[in-house]
Amino acid sequence: MTTHKVIISCAITGSIHTPSMSPHLPVTAQDIAVSALGAAEAGAAIVHLHARDPETGQPVHTPEDFEPFLRVIRQSSDVVVNLTTGASPYMPVEYRVKPAAVWKPEVASLNMGSMNFGLFPMLKRFKTFKHQWEPDMLEGSHDLVFRNSFKDIRYALETLNATGTRYEFECYDTSHLYNLHYFWTEGLVQAPLFIQTCFGLLGGIGSHPDDVMHMKRTADRLFGDNYRWSVLAAGQAQMKVAAMAASMGGHVRVGLEDSLWIGRGKLASSNAEQVTRVRQIIEGLGLEIATPDDARAILSLKGGDAVGF
Repeated sequence: MTTHKVIISCAITGSIHTPSMSPHLPVTAQDIAVSALGAAEAGAAIVHLHARDPETGQPVHTPEDFEPFLRVIRQSSDVVVNLTTGASPYMPVEYRVKPAAVWKPEVASLNMGSMNFGLFPMLKRFKTFKHQWEPDMLEGSHDLVFRNSFKDIRYALETLNATGTRYEFECYDTSHLYNLHYFWTEGLVQAPLFIQTCFGLLGGIGSHPDDVMHMKRTADRLFGDNYRWSVLAAGQAQMKVAAMAASMGGHVRVGLEDSLWIGRGKLASSNAEQVTRVRQIIEGLGLEIATPDDARAILSLKGGDAVGF
């Protein structure tokens, strides 16, 4: 049954890591398309997408920035496309929601609460940068609050609900689960809820197994059978948390947005390499990965023929 299959999501480039940190981070539209298609070929049922300036690698977020790689992916694969509305913590919500409102993907990410967003610890590991925006962005996170107020979340939901897009609800702490429960009881979101519990980012919950279990227990109590659980973890915790969740019946997210690494001190050569690794873990547990159509059934998605690209 599809309900017992594990959905692998792959977050292709994100907005946190910078080009100087890894030569393998996709930057241009061609890079992003090729990397997303490689991840899908390796077993990802969903690809989660951000856009970047092709010259500097800085996060950008107009609908036009997404169009070149969206069309290539759509023409070449049946993978489920998930567009970010998180974008960058430095962007206002109206700007962050616009690409998903225009392109009407099957899934859009949605952050479920405001939080401190500490990226500055990466300055201890990385010392040399190609572009000045990179250290400036990391240093600026000492005083960064990623705003996702109730008004912001309501704006995103009211804008995107009309498109038939469903959500990857990104929950970085226990309070975010309660925020989602509020919107669910208000009728602004519908089950099955695709809840991505996020671990290991400074400002959110940690990545200890107790933290993972705490988020799972809370979601179980709040949502019962009305949600589908997935996990992501930052950095070195990525595969450990994925293995734990898969063994408990959860879904997993990997990708260079969340971690640049494939092992201790070894950069991942591609998103596909991380997908292959987590697939090996899942199948080693005797489980089966979900195809894109399996994911559509599990998450009650509208289908790839109903998107705007």
